[in-house]
Amino acid sequence: MSTTAATDDLNEKQRRILQYLRENAGSKTYFKSRLIAAELGMTAKEVGANMTAIRTGEFDVAVEKWGYSSGTTWKVDA
Repeated sequence: MSTTAATDDLNEKQRRILQYLRENAGSKTYFKSRLIAAELGMTAKEVGANMTAIRTGEFDVAVEKWGYSSGTTWKVDA
């Protein structure tokens, strides 16, 4: 599956999260759900629920669930 086709399968929130990660993964590796949520006008729960599609899809960023202290942290490699 191509990256474009995979992106087409995402809903609007998932596309916004993926775009955010693409734009910021060059300068940062770890992202907290609550901070992504604050940037995108979502809740941390919404970010976590939508991150699964990004984590399991074939995209130009690799996402791994990393930690749980004070909220979920995601490790992102671009």
